[in-house]
Amino acid sequence: MDRIGSVEPEHLDVAIVGAGLSGVGVAAHLATKCPGKRFALFEARARMGGTWDLFRYPGIRSDSDMYTLGYTFKPWTAGKAIADGPSILRYIEETAREYRIDEKIRYGVRLERATWSTDDARWTLELRDAESGEVRRVTAKFLFACTGYYKYDEAHAPEFEGQGDFAGSIVHPQFWTDDIDYTGKRVVVIGSGATAMTLVPALAEKAAHVTMLQRSPTYVVSAPDRDVVADFLRRHLSAGAAYGVTRWKNVLRAMALYSAARRFPNAIRKLLLLGVKRALGEDYDIGTHFSPHYNPWDQRLCLVPNGDLFDAIKRGAASVVTDHIDRFTAGGVRLASGEELEADLIVTATGLKLQLFGGAELVVDGKRVEPNEAMAYRAMMVSDVPNLAFAVGYTNASWTLKIDLVADYVCRMFDFMDANGHDICTPQRDPDMPEVPLLDFSAGYVQRALGELPRAGEKHPWRIFENYFLDRVTLNNARFDDGVMKFAKRKVRAVVRPRPDEVAPPVAPQRQTVA
Repeated sequence: MDRIGSVEPEHLDVAIVGAGLSGVGVAAHLATKCPGKRFALFEARARMGGTWDLFRYPGIRSDSDMYTLGYTFKPWTAGKAIADGPSILRYIEETAREYRIDEKIRYGVRLERATWSTDDARWTLELRDAESGEVRRVTAKFLFACTGYYKYDEAHAPEFEGQGDFAGSIVHPQFWTDDIDYTGKRVVVIGSGATAMTLVPALAEKAAHVTMLQRSPTYVVSAPDRDVVADFLRRHLSAGAAYGVTRWKNVLRAMALYSAARRFPNAIRKLLLLGVKRALGEDYDIGTHFSPHYNPWDQRLCLVPNGDLFDAIKRGAASVVTDHIDRFTAGGVRLASGEELEADLIVTATGLKLQLFGGAELVVDGKRVEPNEAMAYRAMMVSDVPNLAFAVGYTNASWTLKIDLVADYVCRMFDFMDANGHDICTPQRDPDMPEVPLLDFSAGYVQRALGELPRAGEKHPWRIFENYFLDRVTLNNARFDDGVMKFAKRKVRAVVRPRPDEVAPPVAPQRQTVA
């Protein structure tokens, strides 16, 4: 990389922004399927792993099984299907080492601006060095944004009245540090999403008591943290074969549950609530604390491995309170009902802030790209923005399922472009295509950000399926020259040669005198 103002910056075929689960996965696809491409990964933090290195709160784990959250090309061989954060981080690091991706990661550089030039058919990336503060440049033919969808340095943290009056500590899980002591303390966790469901049973192991304070309930389902089918298959098949069969079994099961929830919401609702009732008993107030006002899969289901949340509630180490917050007090949280929850530590599991491209500014031929004015092509490219892909997973299934499909598609598109002498690929938006929201999902963190995200369209290839099987069929069989994606060659600039009478005489070399 070169400082701004250098004559010739480093040039790559592909610049991958982000070295988390997505970035490492995309890089592995490139390394195996496009071995001739020069690529590098640019990571703003000091370590790889993304979410799985950033989040350090107690109990951090996946909320999807690792047979579908894992990469298609690297079997998950550990015992637990619902894995803890450190195990997932080790899996990402192992993948990076095996495919020699770790040698291509540049740490501590944040992409601030990416500028596309059609004349040059390349992106110029402006990267801020975390240590020196210098801005360095890299150019690339193709930009692959693997930055996830939320801000790493800022969370959704609403202000509560009286927050400054609280005598204890307040922490958001996104910024949890190892020195936070909750042993023997009264803890209130504000929230009812996956993070809260993970935190409560983990904190309850050491805390005096943990209260999960929620405005409204979430659907919760318990599942074993081990997959008995996977354990059986590993004893009789190779690791790859066992992984493949288990992966498809879990994909189909998840798709069946999602489809059933959409077609028969009342039946699935009753089934989910029956599972909670069996776990907590007939006397527990399921209607107040575990019966959401929305249908199943309007928001993501919360998975609790081995029913750990229910166990913590049954043994009295944790409780659930459904109410609105009036204000914080010196000793805890006062509720709208007038009840006060005593606390020494308050954990605000209030959600994420979404952003695309890591917050970087995109400019195409001098015009700033406004993502909310664009349309997403196949849920991985941006209309009228050349040579750019982004990696965002499913809301109703494991993240990596979509990342593998996108990476494979882009690699095959590179082959198509090389074979046909193309330098530029640009999905061109149809102005008559009706718009729909990019994500059909009622979760708060999605609804807060919809106005900043690209739109989807009602028809293919602008339509978002949120269905792994349909995406797999359409992407694997898609024509690249589909009439929407426009391909072009880089313009060759004419060389203007001076007339003979304009040529200056050569400068004679100066002799050097040796003292």
